[in-house]
This record gives sequence, structure tokens and C-alpha cells, in this order.
Amino acid sequence: MSEPIRVGIVSTSWWADLMYLPSLQNHPSAEIVAICGRNRARADEMARKYGIPHVFTDYRTLIAEGNLQALIVATPDDLHFPITMQALEAGLHVLCEKPLALNGGQARAMWEKAEAMGVKHMVLFTWRWLPHLQYLHHLLAQGYIGRCLHCQFTFLSGYARSHQYEWQFDPQRGTGVLGNLGAHTIDLAHWYVGDIANVSAQLRAYYPRVDSNGQPFAQTNDAAVLAVGFANGAQGALQASAVTHLGAGRTALHVALHGEDGTLEADVLYDGVTPREPQLRGVRHDEKGLQVLPVPATFLSEETRADFAAGQSLKLFSKQPVGSRQFINAIVADQPISPNFYDGFKAQAVIDAAMESHRTGHRISVG
Repeated sequence: MSEPIRVGIVSTSWWADLMYLPSLQNHPSAEIVAICGRNRARADEMARKYGIPHVFTDYRTLIAEGNLQALIVATPDDLHFPITMQALEAGLHVLCEKPLALNGGQARAMWEKAEAMGVKHMVLFTWRWLPHLQYLHHLLAQGYIGRCLHCQFTFLSGYARSHQYEWQFDPQRGTGVLGNLGAHTIDLAHWYVGDIANVSAQLRAYYPRVDSNGQPFAQTNDAAVLAVGFANGAQGALQASAVTHLGAGRTALHVALHGEDGTLEADVLYDGVTPREPQLRGVRHDEKGLQVLPVPATFLSEETRADFAAGQSLKLFSKQPVGSRQFINAIVADQPISPNFYDGFKAQAVIDAAMESHRTGHRISVG
């Protein structure tokens, strides 16, 4: 066997602790050799937990001295562009969190640079790897609903129902719920239906927030509604909210696709960050109503189904060749990756258009 891919990560967040580090720790072709975080004590703690030999507090030093082959960028959004561009310049393969950047110009530059350097690049749009949503994609490709006419993607949560500062709602650091939950709805719409050609959007900031000094600041959106037109003529409604009262820690994702020959729906409800087993429904031809569609074992193994039942659905990302594990596999086998920086750029272009639509009150073509 060849030597493991030497991986570094820029993040010491709860998400790195939940998703990336467990996913890579037991991958036979990956070795996490370095971690970077501004808080040295936190970085040391994470390094001890996962047996990571090298700790950095500056990503520039990590990239220059970490002896890396691949980098995971899981920082706040405003740092995605500078860290990724420096990593690409150093010839590293890069996995970056979504949204890819703060705007479409940055995202395009990241995608074009990655392609020019000939490295592997991925965006972690996690929902693409959920077995039920992968099966839905398969059914669409098999013509279950025929030509798609219209669709709905709704992602609702209540994590921002407070007035406290959160970097996602600081326009200098993030693009609000539109870039957080909304990026997932945009990516799923692109994956299931096709390119989004135009957008009409209404964005809201329902909860006034204060900064670390207790002072109000100009904030970005915590709720968003987008009416989109697809290049193939389909229509769509996309909604994302971080201020929906669903009960403590509860979040809901709903997908509905309506075509000439049928309808497909999927619902995911989860507490905290652990989804319950989703429900997939469909109706077509002369059937009388929506029926629950069982997911075949080729998409949903008995082990994964048991993990869902035990409230351990995220184990999927530390057992199956998905997410960051797929990233490593693609490096080793020199295979293409999806979703990649191009997909991240496509989502970012829609986010840009939505913001411009809200600002001007007009429908905006997606660049």
C-alpha cells in the first residue's frame, strides 16, 4: 500500500470535532498530521483527542511548514477564500466547507485556481450523501416524475432565535442563513433539477443582534425566500430560516419535486445535528396517492439503517466512502469528485443573485 495522504485541518470547531476528525481518523489512506486554530489551548486539546502530532495557530505557517498533501478548510466563511487560495498555490488538494466563499467572484477564482493547479477539490454539501436523498436522485434520473415542472426546497431551524452575536449574520464574515441552510437548498435544487437561471428573493433579519460590545450592528439575513427559474423551464420555491420555532434543537428539511408523470417528496427531521431516518414518498401514473418508498439496500445498508434507528446517523460519514472520506479516496485513485468547487461556485452565484434581487426589488439573472 502507498503511504497515507497527509491531511491538515484549519478548524477546532464543534463541527470539525463531529464531522471531519472522526471521519478521517479511521480512514486507512489518511493521516491527520496537523491542526490549526487561533486558540492554542483548544487546538492542543483537539490534537490530544485525535492523536494529531502538529499544532499551528496560523494557517499560513501550517501550509508552509505542515508537510501536507491535502487541507480541510472548515473556518468561518470569510476565511475560506484566503486559506484555500494559499493552499492551492502550494499545490494542496482542498476540501472546503460550504458556502464556498463570500461571493461569486471569490468562488469562481477558487474553482479556476483549483482546476489550473490540477488538484482535487470538494465542497461539503452533506445532504447529497444521505442515502434517501441519493435514492431520490436515482429515481429522478430513471424518469420517475418525467419532466420536472416545479419544486420546493425548505430548510427550517431555530438556532438563531436570540439577539446574540453570531458570525454568520455579520456581513463581513458570512452571508446569513442564505449561505448556511440556504446553500444546501440551492445545491439540492441544482443537483436535482438543473441550473438556476434567475432569482427573485426576499431576505429578512427578524432578530436584531448586538456585537461583542453590546452594540447593534448592520446584519445580514436570518430568513430567506427565493422564487427561482431554472434554465430548463422549471419553477422553484426555496426557503431557509434560522428563526423558526420547531421545538428545542429541532430542524426540518422538506423536498418536493413535481413532474409531468409524478411527484417525489422527502422529509428529514432531526434533533440537534442527528437526523432521524428520512421518509421518502412518491406517486405516479394512475396511483391514488403518495406512497412511502422503501430505500433499497444498495443505497441504505442495514448497518446505516440501524445507525439511524439508534440516533447515530452521522456515523455514515465515518464508515462509508462519502464526504471527507470520498475526498481522500479520490486523491488516492485520481478520480473526479462531486460536489466540487464548481458546484460551490454555482450555489454562490445564486446567493449573489438573491442578495441583489432583495436589494433592488427585481428578478436577477444568475451570472
